[in-house]
Amino acid sequence: MNYPTLEQCVGNTPLVRLQRLVDDERGNTVLAKLEGDNPAGSVKDRPAYSMIRYAAERGDIRPGDTLIEATSGNTGIALAMVAAMQGFRLRLIMPENMSEERRAVMRAFGAEIVSVSESEGMEGARDLADAMAERGEGMVLNQFANPDNPRAHYEGTGPEIWRDTDGAITHFVASMGTTGTIMGVSRFLKEKNSGVRIVGVQPAGESRIPGIRRWPQEYLPRIFEPERVDEVIDVEATDAENTMRDLAAREGIFAGPSSGGAVWAALQLARQTENAVIAVIVCDRGDRYLSTGVYA
Repeated sequence: MNYPTLEQCVGNTPLVRLQRLVDDERGNTVLAKLEGDNPAGSVKDRPAYSMIRYAAERGDIRPGDTLIEATSGNTGIALAMVAAMQGFRLRLIMPENMSEERRAVMRAFGAEIVSVSESEGMEGARDLADAMAERGEGMVLNQFANPDNPRAHYEGTGPEIWRDTDGAITHFVASMGTTGTIMGVSRFLKEKNSGVRIVGVQPAGESRIPGIRRWPQEYLPRIFEPERVDEVIDVEATDAENTMRDLAAREGIFAGPSSGGAVWAALQLARQTENAVIAVIVCDRGDRYLSTGVYA
């Protein structure tokens, strides 16, 4: 019998219909893709495996090498899992205000964590990662500019959604951080049906939502192609968190704030259209946010 290895368990996550948060009088179906079912618990398992896999296949890295990455959490956890699985050392740079659950999981996988201040944020983490690489301390995978990030979603997430909706999808919704998910899925779905509407979600104004960013122009991810997104919806942190709690209490889906923001946007779309099939990324599980008090 051929038993799968861990990397073969990345992807093919469930796509489930929301039952109680959607007003179905308009004939809409809202489908949540449960990326928390990936081995390390988030959608970032896909690009983490893709970036390391293809770098190794090209001969850019070899087991034993040190990898460096700036992360707000989920990418770091996913990279730590893949690095442990394939024999790489990993140094992760992250803002000090990220949840302790995330740090604990990264350390469990054997990763070293380097902190920057909350005021420096992800921009400071990215700058430090580049400086460390320039000093010869390791190779930066750079999820913000690495084409193997959206490639993971072009080869996996997009085809899965198309398959599981029998090509009936009309809208795709995803929160935007590195933008790898929305770039890869958009490319695939638009090739299948140019009429599929691609909707990105970003924080409104000064709202801070873990996993979603409104980047300054100079830090905009290089993988981001604005023409691949048809519409951007701004979400307030309170709406993201309230929807996150509603997902748990009314749908049984335990997720984080960025997933709440994406689902909130999908529900807004469902109130504005009819007979639509809306797929939305629920990017991780809620257990890695408990210490932040969002579920209190």
